[in-house]
Amino acid sequence: MKEKTTGEKKTETARKKAPRRRPQSLPQKDLPIETVTNNNMDAEKFPIVGIGSSAGGLEALEQFLRHVPKQSGMAFVIIQHLDPTHKGIMAELLQRVTAMPISQVQDRTVVQPDCVYIIPPNKDMSILHGVLHLLDPVAPRGLRLPIDLFFRSLADDQQERSIGVILSGMGSDGTLGIRAIKERAGVVFVQDPASAKFDGMPCSAIEAGLADIIAPIEELPARIIAFLHHSPLLPADATPLEDKTQSGLEKVVILIRSQTGHDFSLYKKSTIYRRIERRMGIHQIEKISFYVRFLRENPQEIEILFKELLIGVTSFFRDAAVWERLKSETIPNLLAERSPGQPIRAWIPGCSTGEEAYSLAIIFRELMEQGGENGGYSLQIFATDLDQDAITRAREGVFPANIAADISQERLERFFVKVERGYQVAKHIREMVIFAPQNVIMDPPFTKLDIISCRNLLIYLAPEMQKKLLPLFHYSLNKSGVLVLGSAETIGGFESLFVTSDNKLKLYRRRDPSVTMPNIEFPSSFVAVHQFHPDKNMRSKTPVNLQAITEQMILNRYSPAAVLVNEEGDILYISGKTGRYLEPAAGKATLNIFAMAREGLRHELPGAFSKALRLKKEVVVGKLKVGTNGGTQVVNLMVQPVVEPSLTGTLVLIAFVDVVEAPEPAKSRRGKATSREHSRITELESENQRLLEELNTSREEMQTSHEELKSSNEELQSTNEELQSTNEELTTSKEEMQSLNEELQTVNAELQSMVDQLSQASSDMKNLLNSTDIATVFLDETLRVRRFTEQATNIFKLIPGDVGRPLSDLDSDLNYNEMYEDSRKVLQTLVFSEREISTRKNRWFKVRIMPYRTLENVINGLVMTFVDITIAKRLESKLRETNAANTQQEKEGES
Repeated sequence: MKEKTTGEKKTETARKKAPRRRPQSLPQKDLPIETVTNNNMDAEKFPIVGIGSSAGGLEALEQFLRHVPKQSGMAFVIIQHLDPTHKGIMAELLQRVTAMPISQVQDRTVVQPDCVYIIPPNKDMSILHGVLHLLDPVAPRGLRLPIDLFFRSLADDQQERSIGVILSGMGSDGTLGIRAIKERAGVVFVQDPASAKFDGMPCSAIEAGLADIIAPIEELPARIIAFLHHSPLLPADATPLEDKTQSGLEKVVILIRSQTGHDFSLYKKSTIYRRIERRMGIHQIEKISFYVRFLRENPQEIEILFKELLIGVTSFFRDAAVWERLKSETIPNLLAERSPGQPIRAWIPGCSTGEEAYSLAIIFRELMEQGGENGGYSLQIFATDLDQDAITRAREGVFPANIAADISQERLERFFVKVERGYQVAKHIREMVIFAPQNVIMDPPFTKLDIISCRNLLIYLAPEMQKKLLPLFHYSLNKSGVLVLGSAETIGGFESLFVTSDNKLKLYRRRDPSVTMPNIEFPSSFVAVHQFHPDKNMRSKTPVNLQAITEQMILNRYSPAAVLVNEEGDILYISGKTGRYLEPAAGKATLNIFAMAREGLRHELPGAFSKALRLKKEVVVGKLKVGTNGGTQVVNLMVQPVVEPSLTGTLVLIAFVDVVEAPEPAKSRRGKATSREHSRITELESENQRLLEELNTSREEMQTSHEELKSSNEELQSTNEELQSTNEELTTSKEEMQSLNEELQTVNAELQSMVDQLSQASSDMKNLLNSTDIATVFLDETLRVRRFTEQATNIFKLIPGDVGRPLSDLDSDLNYNEMYEDSRKVLQTLVFSEREISTRKNRWFKVRIMPYRTLENVINGLVMTFVDITIAKRLESKLRETNAANTQQEKEGES
């Protein structure tokens, strides 16, 4: 790409706003003008190039088409802002510069290669399966965005083969359209703003970071052809990639991870491959190994590729039916389940530039206003994204004017403020959203949420990553929380975690799992799982440990049966044979130990379990008679909390120790009966004592829990008030600082502009005065020296330090004693004075004293000029002498 020449400040500003998005192409020398008819292009799938232009577009289109070969193999569809009240003559004007047939589109026109199509006046246009369809415009004149409409349609129809071109024009029409093209892995070409007659549309595309190639208008056709000549990296069928290609692609992922810290190996391979292929096509690199080398030599290309992989699929109120359902049913249901004062918490991962987050805030605000009161309810939205630049733009909340195509006029007036660059989200809506950078794969999630809107993010992730994120979302949601997915996404095999509310709109509600929660791999473990996969053949063989084998055999033979459970009683691990103590419960399958305990353990186990958790020590309940198949077994129940700092929750080990009772000696029948009665009484007394202890324990636990809950509630209320106060102060300070910063930036820009102007004016004045060779002295209203030129030092003995000295104190060579009085007189009467004054060195000056007038016509001192007239005086003296001599001679002749 050629180096850009310095242009207008607006153009330079537009470039500086998106320096990292500017592609750094390989040097382009004499790009060939060829046709796109190679083996890489399907004859039936020829490229369709959408061209958007506005003011100044006719000249740009003429230059563009003049450089397109007749047999290019491409079709061009031109979307131009035209006057709806006049007949279009654009086709006739452009036909003069190209041999390709140019026609004005009629409804259902079939697009053909090597042809140019122009939108007719007062029509919108879309494309479906290569056929152009005309639509009557809905928006009023002045608010129509035909370029955005067609580019979005082109992206949906052509997918990754879509090509968009932005030429000269005012405004920002086309920016949202080329975003849709980038979402489908298409390519965007933008005219260099320096060569555009009106740089509004090119600058808007560049500022949005959506331009793949920026070049002068005459180079764009060759750049498009060169891009299409690039061989695709992926095969047309689903055959596996060659080892070299696979290795090269993995190296690209490693380079991105090394420079940015983000691992894209968990993203869908096809998505990554298409983006890499597109960048290779832009740089005309044929082999992946060459592109790896290019990345290593050009780190800025890694940043651009990283940005390519983060193109956000978002717009305001995308899929309107989803937002209407959220507003009319989903959010009201969430509000009905909570008391006033409890905020609704929402998380939007992959928020891009914030359109979806602000859409959710707007519908919540509308819902509250419909009820006539807020009811104490509030919405707190956490919006996160991997792209720091996108988060920065989202926080600012400024969007181009063409968002009017997605937002009703009523919402624009209520929730947006018109600014120079388009529209800014109103402050009260921005305050509802907290934007933060986050890697949903690597960073911890938000918790205790009511809504998670993860739309069009999962489709870019590999299936194994989707299976890890969905349980994570289930963990993050509150009971009956809502999960919103994109139109092409599903919950897969996680029906046990989510209930489908609306399969068409992809709305799901959290459900409590029927058995136990699936193992959740929190983001902190993702890195460890994928960092190293040693080959089985590489694992070193450890020597046989006889001690470990012996201890394991002893444990298996003589250790009691035991289970490890969490604080809810869900079994996590089983050691030994527990069938004599536990059995599956009838009904729905469960692994909860309280439901599986056999008769004899069922009543004692909960009390011992609660006591062990409360006291944080081992609890033993002895000689419990457990009913087994066909008999009973005496068991000692041992319940011990597991104290381990590395554990995130509380675990409990429950062991079942069999008790072997000694055989009783032979007794008489009467003795046996008495003994049985005595044993029964003892057993009942023991049972009664145990029940009393459990009752007292339960009463103490309830009392303690009540006091703790009361104390915790008071602390939480106090903390909540402090946090709210701190948050309000921080918010106020932030807004004040932001406002002050904006004001300072504005003032600084104005001052800088004034300084530049004053510096230029000062330079011009200095050069002007020096070029006239006239000595000049500027005096203030008190007749003190304000400024003087270099020539004035030849008349007055002036040095730079004399600025501010009175005129009466200056020493000069002039025979002009009345100079001070004349100056005062001019200052009083405002009538200039002019005299011819001689010097001690026989030089003459014409001294002119005039009032100094400001631009506001205010007298602010005097200006004294000294024009050297010595030569004129000498000539005048000689002339007088000559005249006198001639007169004398005439008199003598007469006499």
